[in-house]
Amino acid sequence: MKIAHFSDLHYSPERLDEADRCFGFAVDDAIARGARVAIVSGDSTDHRLDAHSPALGALARQIHRLAAAMPVIMLQGTFSHEPPGTLDIFALMGSTNEVFVADRIQQVAFAHSRFIASAGAVFSDDELAHVIAMGPDAVFTCLPTINKGQFAASVGALAAATDLSDVLGTYLAASGRVNAQLRDAGIATVGISHGTVVGCETEHGVTMAGFDHEFSLSALFDAQCSAFLLGHIHKHQAWESGGRRIAYPGSIGRFHYGEQGEKGYLLWEVDTHSASAGLVPTPSRRMLCVDFDGPPDMERLAALAADSGDAFVRIRWQIDEEHRQSVDRAAIEAMFAHAPGVKIEPRILPVVRSRAQGISLETSVDAKLARWCELTDVASSPLLERLQMLETADAAAIAGAVLAGLDGQPIAAPLSLVVGATVDVGEPPPVEQPSTPTTVESGTDWLEGDLFAA
Repeated sequence: MKIAHFSDLHYSPERLDEADRCFGFAVDDAIARGARVAIVSGDSTDHRLDAHSPALGALARQIHRLAAAMPVIMLQGTFSHEPPGTLDIFALMGSTNEVFVADRIQQVAFAHSRFIASAGAVFSDDELAHVIAMGPDAVFTCLPTINKGQFAASVGALAAATDLSDVLGTYLAASGRVNAQLRDAGIATVGISHGTVVGCETEHGVTMAGFDHEFSLSALFDAQCSAFLLGHIHKHQAWESGGRRIAYPGSIGRFHYGEQGEKGYLLWEVDTHSASAGLVPTPSRRMLCVDFDGPPDMERLAALAADSGDAFVRIRWQIDEEHRQSVDRAAIEAMFAHAPGVKIEPRILPVVRSRAQGISLETSVDAKLARWCELTDVASSPLLERLQMLETADAAAIAGAVLAGLDGQPIAAPLSLVVGATVDVGEPPPVEQPSTPTTVESGTDWLEGDLFAA
């Protein structure tokens, strides 16, 4: 049976152009290739959408077109992207064929162009006998996103990180016993879920490792499905064992800078004991990223601008705070004025000034100053002398000594002796007053004049 597998459409006002262009192409292509059933494995929307949102309307039109050609299963994705109840409206959009919303753990048989769901998590013995007698084209094991908050509330936060994978593994093993009987009866079995497989890679090439992921590969293969269709990770990747296959199609379009690999949907060929899948690329937008470990190279940017075409561009650099004004940001923006989107992300490195080592360990101001002088190779005697003067002499004495030094007059006492007493510099000599104003060339007369006089 031929299955068209879409995932992570992320319709939203911000991503509408990319999502609708790519998903519209994929819908047309799947119809043209004669797919028998369509699967959307979660995150059809990017966040909660209003009913009058153009993004929701565009998604509804595409699902309606798809349902006109084949039955559709839409799986509940991440709750932050698809709040519970978001998909309910799509169940009303079937036309020639049904749109089935899988928002709980269940098994669904596809027979005579309609879906028959199990009452519980798996088909009971009576239900299974009835399903086998119907001879369905396939049976789908649906495992939508689990509400981790509710799970943590029931088992405790500490246990939730590791127990969730154990619980899901137990369910997959139970469904595997049912699926084994279906396969023995010549019925194709397909798993659908939305979550993270231990060891998979993100769209940025980062390996997902940890204890809080939903699935291990062994647990997924225990479900005894010929094909396991996954959503949530935006990079296409697949695993195979004995003819059975597990795969992510990745996101339908390119929504973030730095994403690796092609974007598209998977076209599956599934039979009773094996499956194969091929990625059909969509016309996702190009995104170019250039990083500089220092100021941006304007010549390199000019060459990139000439070859970027219709690509979205992100430019990053890092530079010291003192030199941030040396980068002509306006010139960079002008280079890429033709690009549909430009994101400039400078990183300013602050100046870090560290205190001289050991200063905080000294117990007196004199000792701290002497330590600073030692570390900075500055003569300490003059500074210590002035520090002592500031601590012990009064302001008039210090000012008189400074003024006397400016006038070139001998200081009544050395600065080192000016401690706690006023310096007597004597009576100033008589000054003859000129009959006409003269230009002041030296001395301290300028201190007494009007500096702003015309």
